[in-house]
Amino acid sequence: MDKLNITSKKRIIFILVSFQIFFIFIIFRVFFIQYIRAEEYQKMAYEQQTRDRLISPKRGEIVDRNNNVIATNESVYSISVINSQIENPEKVANTLAQQLDLKYEDVLKKVNKKVALERVKTKVDKETADIIRNLKLPGVMIDEDIKRIYPNENMASQVIGFVGKDNQGIIGLEAKYDEYLKGKQGKILTETDARGVELKNGIQERVAPTNGYTLVTSLDINMQKYAEQTLAKVVEAKGAKRGSIILMNPQNGEIYAMANEPDFNLNEPFTINNEDLKANWDNMSQKEKNDALNQMWRNFSINDTYEPGSTFKVMTSAMGLNEKIITPDTHFNCSGGKTVAGRYIKCWRSPRSHGSQTFTQGVQNSCNPVFMEVGEQLGVDKFYHYMQLFGFNEKTGVDLPGEAVGIMHKKEKIGPVELATMSFGQSFQITPLQLLRAISSVINGGELITPHFGTKIIDENGNIIEELNYEKGRRTVSEEVSEQMKIILESVVSEGTGNKTYIPGFRIGGKTATSEKLPRRSGKYIASFCAFSPAENPQVIALVLIDEPQGVYYGGQVAGPVMKELLENILPYMNIEKKYTEKELKMEETQEITVPNLINFDINDAKNLLNEQKINFEIVGENNVVRTQFPPPDEIINYDEKIILYTK
Repeated sequence: MDKLNITSKKRIIFILVSFQIFFIFIIFRVFFIQYIRAEEYQKMAYEQQTRDRLISPKRGEIVDRNNNVIATNESVYSISVINSQIENPEKVANTLAQQLDLKYEDVLKKVNKKVALERVKTKVDKETADIIRNLKLPGVMIDEDIKRIYPNENMASQVIGFVGKDNQGIIGLEAKYDEYLKGKQGKILTETDARGVELKNGIQERVAPTNGYTLVTSLDINMQKYAEQTLAKVVEAKGAKRGSIILMNPQNGEIYAMANEPDFNLNEPFTINNEDLKANWDNMSQKEKNDALNQMWRNFSINDTYEPGSTFKVMTSAMGLNEKIITPDTHFNCSGGKTVAGRYIKCWRSPRSHGSQTFTQGVQNSCNPVFMEVGEQLGVDKFYHYMQLFGFNEKTGVDLPGEAVGIMHKKEKIGPVELATMSFGQSFQITPLQLLRAISSVINGGELITPHFGTKIIDENGNIIEELNYEKGRRTVSEEVSEQMKIILESVVSEGTGNKTYIPGFRIGGKTATSEKLPRRSGKYIASFCAFSPAENPQVIALVLIDEPQGVYYGGQVAGPVMKELLENILPYMNIEKKYTEKELKMEETQEITVPNLINFDINDAKNLLNEQKINFEIVGENNVVRTQFPPPDEIINYDEKIILYTK
């Protein structure tokens, strides 16, 4: 009996302990669920009982320096289907296929897909979305969406970039500043049962999206259009492969314009701009199509390198002056070429020569032997040091993706011949923007700047979220050398090879170049011109490149007139006043005239009147009536200035 009692007691104790352990486990489990995993389980339950549909935020706008819109949005809609709620799949598929201009088979696959939510089409216009909404098809959802639009279509296409189907930036500023522009998605939350069917009296909650910030840029729409119109004319007239124009403030690196020709329509970025490729598009492989599109989207100004030719002589000049190897009055003699390490290297003027000349005259004449001698006196070590100092071995830091870096010889590979050819801009390659940055440092007092587009980030109310600052970099030359170079380069335009850009009243400095492309003797050239104004205190620097012009290909003759036309428009627009010398005041083209009022004139009558008075003019638009004009009526202008008539 005692044994039985002991056994019973042990069982009772075992049972009690087991209950206690179980009870403690339950308490711990409840605590674990209620406090430690509560948030996670609540989220899981919420997701099981609700269905969410994403709402696209408004992508931030991109504006120019005057707050003119470059990239903006318009409201569109996305059409989706919920399989569990569809009553008649064939009817729904047929209706959506008709309204959305899609293939029935493709839509039916999406309708029958066993997922919570399936997108049928995005970026649907309001009229179509309203038609589908009014049909009240069970299981068909119409949600808000955003479509990116570019009001100026092709303007600055390689710079601005575009977005993909998910509104994410692909190239250009759209990609670089995507973090600021994209915003945060919102949601529409709907209560459902265990099968995912929306509850009739369920609660629907809308979590609003957070719109993106606006990017304010240094671009000026008017200057960009001047650049593009001027570039397009010369590329067409010269049958050139392509061309580029950059306008920048040499003091702080703000880029006013960056034009590339050919360009493309930002609203249709996947439509090829080459007629031959377009005709053969359907026969091309996907890789060939991708390569063609990537080539179309390339920004020649920063993505590609080229031999700068004689524009690089600005750098060699600055090196020589800064090292006090030469002065502006140092004498040289050109016999038509120079023998370097047993190899005879010609001057561009060969078999003729420039004869005896000062260094300043050598720059005006763009004489190769002068610069070969300067390079030789500098030596490899110093020359290479300055190449690095001017930044040709590094990116400029421009706020665009995909920037290339210059291609230079390794220092130990530079012999006498390489040094000679490098001194006048051959046997190495740089980007156009690298050249512009380096020349800017020569004329701004000797400091490297960072070329850039972004200036600040603001919210929808105009409040500044972030100022985008770009500090000046290292010193390249002394202020004294900078002043000397401005005087020398101004003489190139007034007296030398850059005379095609001379504009009475405006003090302009610059340097021409004619670069032979590789392989040599291919007959292919790049004509270029770099200019700045006012010469005494530069406010704008411009670079014009024309790639493979047909016929005459010299930089002074091809790019010079382009630069002149560009600056004739840009400088007055920037409110840079003309200051005439006594000699210029006696010229016929400096005489003043009063601008006639041509607004509302028939375009032919306006042409006749201006031709009678021998006034230069340009017509923008294809309509028959003058809507506005620049300069405005009754303004006093010089005889050689142009009146622009706008018919739109």
